[in-house]
Amino acid sequence: MPHQSPHRTAPSSRRLATLLASLVAALLLASCGEPDTKPAKERPAAEAARGNTREQSFQDAKRALLRHVYHDHRVTFYCLAVFDAKGQVTPPPGFHTPKHKARAERIEWEHVVPAENFGRSFAEWRDGHPDCLDARGPFKGRKCAERVNAEYRLMQADMYNLYPAIGAVNAMRSNYNYAMLPGAKETFGPFGMKIEGNKVEPPEHARGAIARTVKYMAWAYPRFTPSRQQQQLMDAWDRMYPVDQWECERARRIEAIQSNENPVVKGQCREAGLWP
Repeated sequence: MPHQSPHRTAPSSRRLATLLASLVAALLLASCGEPDTKPAKERPAAEAARGNTREQSFQDAKRALLRHVYHDHRVTFYCLAVFDAKGQVTPPPGFHTPKHKARAERIEWEHVVPAENFGRSFAEWRDGHPDCLDARGPFKGRKCAERVNAEYRLMQADMYNLYPAIGAVNAMRSNYNYAMLPGAKETFGPFGMKIEGNKVEPPEHARGAIARTVKYMAWAYPRFTPSRQQQQLMDAWDRMYPVDQWECERARRIEAIQSNENPVVKGQCREAGLWP
């Protein structure tokens, strides 16, 4: 075989190296800015842990909210009723409820994103689990998910998603999605809260906080995805109803207790000069 001289092999090596470098650069450029299309379960744990990772007890979360977040702002979310340190409600003038009258005297902690709406994404809620068994036999639903799934407990106890509401209002809101109901009558008196069919129109003063809560839950927990219609409504309310001092202070207090931030609220509060 004829011997190849060095001056012929060197250019070939350089061309190969140049080609490989160009290929690597092209791949890097192509990947820059592309959306992450991996399913949530394949994402790194650090990325998934945006939400509550500290409090698994729904009862403890409610106690913390009552004692350390709402201690000087004891006003319900929808109807602006005053309540005391024990959660006892003073109904505002004109308040009435067509149902659940026994639950109108105390506050309950309303999930803006209802537990069922994210709970159905858990197999334990839908199908049950071998550990979900009591004297009456196997069970599923919320009780099962709460018993055996830590991720569900963290979502259920996330304080950013919990607001004080008159118990009867919480009961009638159920797990209904938000909507605009221009032809509906106010359900509880002159407070702007309307429930018709399986839809809820909240009063204007609550719409911005609702929108940012739904957007936070979708950001913090990849398994929860609002419908496109809900996303569009939340985007509109987010723009129309900006943060106020209380929404910012509430988020600041919850961050101090729960140890994770709500960037949907926090970013707007900083822009408005309402975050210390």
